[in-house]
Amino acid sequence: MSQAQPKARSSRDVIIRTTAWSEALRFYEETLGFAVSSRTDALVGFETGSFRLYVERGPAHGPVFDYLVPDVPAARDRLLAIGCTLIEEDPRIPRCYLRDPYGLTFNLGRG
Repeated sequence: MSQAQPKARSSRDVIIRTTAWSEALRFYEETLGFAVSSRTDALVGFETGSFRLYVERGPAHGPVFDYLVPDVPAARDRLLAIGCTLIEEDPRIPRCYLRDPYGLTFNLGRG
């Protein structure tokens, strides 16, 4: 009998990346009025209500949702084996961006 795979759950985090850094920060903070929840030199978090939006400095990649799993490497390997594509990975951040076979990009985080 096979053991059930742990289920993923989403966090409230969504990340976008843009080269129009200053303009994006002004838009989300001043135009939309979102409160800043965190700030570094390359990443600013905004509390929007239903989700937390992170704006990262860099080349655009579209919105990335965040899924939490008990074992990131095991989940990554299982998802790659069934057709997901690895978009970007950096364990130092940690970051593991995958695109599912239907076009959704998400990060796998431990949780």
